[in-house]
Amino acid sequence: MTNAIQIYDTTLRDGTQREGISLSCDDKLRIAQRLDDLGVAYIEGGWPGSNPKDVEFFERLGELNLKHAQITAFGATCRAGSKPEEDANILALLQADTPVCTVVGKSWTLHVTDVLQTSPEENLRIIEQSVAYLKAQGREVIYDAEHFFDGYRADADHALQTLAAAQRGGADTLVLCDTNGGAVPWELAHIFNAVAAQVKTPLGIHTHNDSECAVANTLVAVREGAVHIQGTINGYGERCGNANLCSIVPDLELKMGMTCLPEGNLPDLYDVAQFVAEMANLSPDEHQAYVGQSAFAHKGGIHVAAIRRNINSYQHVDPELVGNEMRTVVSELSGHGNLLSKAEEFGMQLEDRSTVTEVLAEIKELESKGFSFEAAEASVAIRLQRRQPGYRPPFEFVDYSATVQHRQGRGMFAEALVKMRVGEDEIHTAGDGNGPVNALNIALRKALLPAFPQLEQIHLSDFKVRILEGGDGTASITRVLIDMHNGHHRWSTVGASTNIIEASWQALMDGIEYGLMLA
Repeated sequence: MTNAIQIYDTTLRDGTQREGISLSCDDKLRIAQRLDDLGVAYIEGGWPGSNPKDVEFFERLGELNLKHAQITAFGATCRAGSKPEEDANILALLQADTPVCTVVGKSWTLHVTDVLQTSPEENLRIIEQSVAYLKAQGREVIYDAEHFFDGYRADADHALQTLAAAQRGGADTLVLCDTNGGAVPWELAHIFNAVAAQVKTPLGIHTHNDSECAVANTLVAVREGAVHIQGTINGYGERCGNANLCSIVPDLELKMGMTCLPEGNLPDLYDVAQFVAEMANLSPDEHQAYVGQSAFAHKGGIHVAAIRRNINSYQHVDPELVGNEMRTVVSELSGHGNLLSKAEEFGMQLEDRSTVTEVLAEIKELESKGFSFEAAEASVAIRLQRRQPGYRPPFEFVDYSATVQHRQGRGMFAEALVKMRVGEDEIHTAGDGNGPVNALNIALRKALLPAFPQLEQIHLSDFKVRILEGGDGTASITRVLIDMHNGHHRWSTVGASTNIIEASWQALMDGIEYGLMLA
């Protein structure tokens, strides 16, 4: 078992087959550059024969400043009954002008007879000749043995013969694919071991997650001799996704002592995972191993008390190794340690333990009324800050009103009146908006902006509403979570009430006050 593992990223091709993902060519180029900066060995750019966007991607490769990765073009073997030098798909691979071509062929007799509608003998011919032709054009060739484990179960002899055909053609790497994602680790290990005993060409592994075993299957394959790993950032992919490189890479480096990335690059993994999620216009999975925001978050009081004494007591690795960070979560399950740790995260020195006791009691009481502070850390921070000696709130709330109207010729609109106190001055302003919360936000900013011009940089980026205990109908408690940012920081605040306007106002006030505290 070698310690050097090639990481082959297929986010730009296989990853984009996930429902809901559509990357522009510019998106793909930006992601490719970040993957190269991370230090993966191969970046699969797409299938040049399948769509104009992928053709454009390969044409614009010169815009990238690649230092580590080789770009690969992906395609299939030539069609049954044809020659590779006459096949449009094979020619498109060559026109992409990449140093590496990845070609996929059939391993499963079901696909040979029912999908390709040809004979096993013809299948072997097109595999060998396709690989040989690409090799003759000076390309490194990676052969993806599609449906290999299903094919091995159905007809082991033919599955092995397909690998032998690719090997005769000169393939540089043979990749065994669990395309339907149905293999389990012990079965995959047995088959991979059997193949490794008969094949001299370096082996790789490509797994899907339909049985929730993609990462485990990949690690097992490495133990059995795989030196080439295919997967995607965040596990994006068709159906249930592909093997998640954000779990596999740290597992290999931190748990198995392998080398996957250039030295010192593993801490970039968290940022790359977040960046790819942003480019894909998907919310990051907060509970994803290693790179999720909750991966090293501690909520239970006894857990937090333990890590304050020994940080390793409830963490399997140091989060900084993958660029993440430890967090404490404040909720009704919290103890004093949670709040002390949270205060330290915000740079606060709490000398009086009674402050912690008071805030903890307030949080527990509010959570019993529908608040939830787990995702609203700024609401925790501002409650701690308000009890700091000498802290004076930048403004005080006096009263507000909000109305929603529908007038002929104008349609639906909202008006809000806000009265605030800043220092010795009492300010009364009004605002119009497309809804009552929007109108309140506009009126509040009008009142505070003359005294706090930094409000121009504070923006509301998300507004989430959740109805609690829906059995109460329109009288149910509503929880509102507001996200804000100022270009440098992001923070979230919470409000809860049977009145959605009041819940929104609570979260809005906390968010503005916290933003001014940062400025």
